[in-house]
Amino acid sequence: MGKALFYHLTRSPAEALLPVLLTKALSAGWRVELSAPDPDRLDRLDQHLWQGDGFLPHGLSGGPHDARQPILLTLPDQPAANDPSCLMALDGAPVAPDRAQAVQRTCILFDGGDAQALERARAQWRELTAAGVEAEYWSEESGNWERKR
Repeated sequence: MGKALFYHLTRSPAEALLPVLLTKALSAGWRVELSAPDPDRLDRLDQHLWQGDGFLPHGLSGGPHDARQPILLTLPDQPAANDPSCLMALDGAPVAPDRAQAVQRTCILFDGGDAQALERARAQWRELTAAGVEAEYWSEESGNWERKR
């Protein structure tokens, strides 16, 4: 059964945390599905992951080599052809309890400055934990990422 980690972004954008989380997931030997509800957002993430300090091998869903991608960027209604062990959801991308239970790790990143994003994350927390998915809440309010209880 999977575990869901909720990341409450208050000091930095998701683009700052994603490379850290993706690197950890790849180091664990996991394939990752990175889901966001907006195709333009996925295009920007695609460009972002090619730049920066490190190379994060990935592809946009719909390409000829989806099944081979270590990180596959998808829209919520697209199946992840890369058989992921980790699902990362951005911008309120839905995560059904059965989906969270089917992977080893689910990471839900949300903008703490956006009231709608905050409420959506709270609803996701309630839905996942009610279905028996173990969940953790992480906050960066102190300037460092800390697990809160």
